Amino acid sequence: MAGRRDGSLMRDKGQSPRGSRIVVAIVIGVLLGCVFAVLYPHGLFSSHPPIQSRQIGKSDVQIGPSSCESPERINMLKSDIQSLLEKNAELNKQVKGLTENLRLAEQGKDHAQKQFLVLGEKHKAGPFGTVKGLRTNPTVIPDESVNPRLAKILEEVAIQKEIIVALANSNVKSMLEVWFTSIKNVGIPNYLVVALDDHIEEFCKSNDVPVYKRDPDKGIDSIAKVGGNHAVSGLKFRILREFLQLGYSVLLSDVDIVYLQNPFDYIYRDSDVESMTDGHNNMTAYGFNDVFDEPAMGWARYAHTMRIWVYNSGFFYIRPTLPSIELLDRVAGRLSREPKSWDQAVFNEELFYPSHPGYDGLHAAKRTMDYYLFMNSKILFKTVRKDAKLKKLKPVIVHVNYHPDKLPRMKAVVEFYVNGNQNALEPFPDGSQW
Repeated sequence: MAGRRDGSLMRDKGQSPRGSRIVVAIVIGVLLGCVFAVLYPHGLFSSHPPIQSRQIGKSDVQIGPSSCESPERINMLKSDIQSLLEKNAELNKQVKGLTENLRLAEQGKDHAQKQFLVLGEKHKAGPFGTVKGLRTNPTVIPDESVNPRLAKILEEVAIQKEIIVALANSNVKSMLEVWFTSIKNVGIPNYLVVALDDHIEEFCKSNDVPVYKRDPDKGIDSIAKVGGNHAVSGLKFRILREFLQLGYSVLLSDVDIVYLQNPFDYIYRDSDVESMTDGHNNMTAYGFNDVFDEPAMGWARYAHTMRIWVYNSGFFYIRPTLPSIELLDRVAGRLSREPKSWDQAVFNEELFYPSHPGYDGLHAAKRTMDYYLFMNSKILFKTVRKDAKLKKLKPVIVHVNYHPDKLPRMKAVVEFYVNGNQNALEPFPDGSQW
């Protein structure tokens, strides 16, 4: 029995390693199965490449072209990039244009809404003599994107969105000095010189005069630097547009003007344009019924006409309204198409010509300034200096517009009204000697 027991023990010992090996083989098989299940989810012989292979392939794709790109291909890519940049610039330009159109549309919509609020609502007519129509157009929406640099200057110089503006080049330097000296003496802070050349810009800065020099513009600079009075005068209609677009009311002033009081204290602000007149009495300044006589017509020989002397385009107050900007555009457009035309004549024609067949008139409100307060030199030298009572009046400004010897007459005006020299105006003739 002892022998049988020993043999059985030996068999058990011989079978134990073999069982362990089987268990190990099963464990290894299960592990390999898990590994293959992860690496080959679609089967060992599937047409899909292994994950590792796909990852390597993608890396090869990314690295391959950059390492073996041909010069021709590189040049082609550069050309494509340049083309895309140009297209992008063109698209940006179109976006800017569309944005401007949208702004104008919104501005027009706002204007239309304001007009509707005033005009669209129906009203009953009040008692006799009490009805008043609309006289004041709403101002435009300020747009600082038009000229950010000018907008910044105006914020510092203008008062209550109002400013005196004069254009000047080196040809009028002496008159400009009398002009801004008189403004300083009165104590007017809100004025600005638009310098048309570098010399005037430096001259203004050296005299602590607010100055603005426009960015280079070939269409304007050639006239601005060497042009005479009339040529430079025509530029103001183009330059003033930016001031109005920025939302500022402008008192446009030539430099042959002496300031004796602050003009903003005498502005009504109830019209699109307030202008001094070239008229010399109530009839010529404010209008009159002029009867035309044609005897050949018999019973109908008399024809009644309305007449008024022109507004002076060298001194007027203009509000930032749509009719005002339209006026500037009309005048500037005609002056560019009609180089021999006079800016003052065109200015008045666009203001006063009514609508008629083939022509749409400008619907702008107008006011004529008091000709004794905003005095032209014809009134001063033909009438005022010869009248003891009128000589005691102190005008707001005197515009030496009727005489070519401007500088000596400007100095004489200063002597008479500022320094009290009662004989300062006497040496000059009523009119010009040539």
